[in-house]
Amino acid sequence: MATYQVTLIAGDGIGPEVTEATRRVLDATGVGFEWDEQDAGLMALDKHGDVLPEATLASVRRNGIGLKGPITTPIGSGFRSVNVGLRQALELYANLRPGRTMQGVQSTFDDIDLVIVRENLEDIYAGVEFDTGTPEAAEVIAAINARSKRPIAGNAAISIKMITPEGSRRIVQFAFEYARQNKRKKVTAVHKANIMKFSDGLFLHVAQEVAKDYPDIEFNDRIVDNMCMQLMQKPSEYDVLVMPNLYGDIVSDLVAGMVGGLGVAPGGNIGKDASVFEPIHGSAPTHAGKNEANPTAMILSGALMLRHLGERDAGEAVEHAVAAIIADGTQVTYDLRADRDPSKAATTSGMADAIIATLRA
Repeated sequence: MATYQVTLIAGDGIGPEVTEATRRVLDATGVGFEWDEQDAGLMALDKHGDVLPEATLASVRRNGIGLKGPITTPIGSGFRSVNVGLRQALELYANLRPGRTMQGVQSTFDDIDLVIVRENLEDIYAGVEFDTGTPEAAEVIAAINARSKRPIAGNAAISIKMITPEGSRRIVQFAFEYARQNKRKKVTAVHKANIMKFSDGLFLHVAQEVAKDYPDIEFNDRIVDNMCMQLMQKPSEYDVLVMPNLYGDIVSDLVAGMVGGLGVAPGGNIGKDASVFEPIHGSAPTHAGKNEANPTAMILSGALMLRHLGERDAGEAVEHAVAAIIADGTQVTYDLRADRDPSKAATTSGMADAIIATLRA
């Protein structure tokens, strides 16, 4: 049996607790792992003077796979976002965020099975910005005003929305390949091409062209605001949704809310040469060190990683074990209990123990 070298980034806040729970669950599958533990976030800042040390990036490049707990980015401090930094440095262009309802998780819907495929490196999140009142902003504004019929105020802050044919093509191809490999039936391109005719228009045009190469998979498109309404009214009509960066961030959280919240929402960031899997939720520092955090999203991110490694049976086994424990409802953290009673809840490590026992049963 293969042994996988995996970079393990515990993260901040509740990160070390949910990461350790996940490591134990993954080790219990029987798949062989050698964990290369690395730092990022506030812990790395204290130890190395950088929230994203080069040694951590080098480890993921070397291993080609990483599992990362939630990380805190200091607000207003000038430090870069670790999540964005990882994605950009490692060219992790595809953000995969499944949303599936599970029995026992309190949610408005009970039959959701959607996959969000979000472009990770372009769009307004690329980080090309110019602050109000700076010489650089004034230069950009002057250049735009010299060429545009719609003038920009001289004191505006500017963010550049970038969509390329190449970036659009590879993310839409990723969505169709994922759909084909996972026996999904439909891909929907989400955009705002009716207003942003050149940037989102380019994304839509490329998606339409790529769709022609996949005649076995149904294709349609939706304007992003209408898509949000459609998801509330008739989510069963949709399957895999592919979209630019900003819309993907928003719609994936919407879908997470539909299935019960960020605590049950896994994620993966996938590139040509490396991939990093992580939960969508934050580091919840007020819960740190209390052994009470819900490890579900992190464990399901580990299951996504198993699937990505080709260990599909192990990934499904983890997903089924998690679902069984949550459906039973007695060995789960307080936020997953129907009564929300912390006195009757399992700890983070206790819930992991229950999942491991189910895996081994």
